[in-house]
Amino acid sequence: MAGWLDLIAILWFLTIWVGYTLYAKRRAKTVSCLSFELRRKRNDWMKQMLSRDNKMADVGLISTLERNVSFFASSTLLVLAGLLTALASADKISLVLRNILPWSSQAEVSLQLKLLCIALIYVFAFFQFTWSLRQYGFGGVLIGAAPDGRSMEEADRQAYALRTAKVIDQAGHSFNYGLRAMYLSLAALAWFIDPVFFMMATVVVVLIMKQREFHSKVLHALREC
Repeated sequence: MAGWLDLIAILWFLTIWVGYTLYAKRRAKTVSCLSFELRRKRNDWMKQMLSRDNKMADVGLISTLERNVSFFASSTLLVLAGLLTALASADKISLVLRNILPWSSQAEVSLQLKLLCIALIYVFAFFQFTWSLRQYGFGGVLIGAAPDGRSMEEADRQAYALRTAKVIDQAGHSFNYGLRAMYLSLAALAWFIDPVFFMMATVVVVLIMKQREFHSKVLHALREC
């Protein structure tokens, strides 16, 4: 029975994760949310960038964003190292869980599979963070190569600004995907307690992400700017 519950729980987890990602991506195109408002701000940023002689401030902002993403990318590697170490100590973890949760009897193989699943989540997050880093680098190149916007036709200036903003926007999306993976990995920790608790934790984490994305105070502040 436990095996079937674990299978149902992981399928539920993946369905909720993918479903929320598609939902947020579709809603962001038409509804005011963090992604929608930040895309608008990035467009304005790149338009302003083309009208400036000195673009050091813009390059500095890109560098700051890269450092933030780099921190999370490094963190995922540290977590992965810990998870791989835990895989070799599944027997000890099983003993600890039996002492803490007497009703939970999990085989060593089951624990290893759960640890492996969480490790895969962090592998996904690492690839998203590093891809975000590369895209921010591309955005920095476009800022460095930006012509003098005052000598350009209005249509060309708008097109260059929007294309550059699009690259930076895609970097932001990749960063969001990595963050979502890390948030949901915390829900996956509940899997070691009980599969049903894992499913409940997944819903709670997604509801928290939805509240922050579509109803947070910072969103209201961005709308008013």
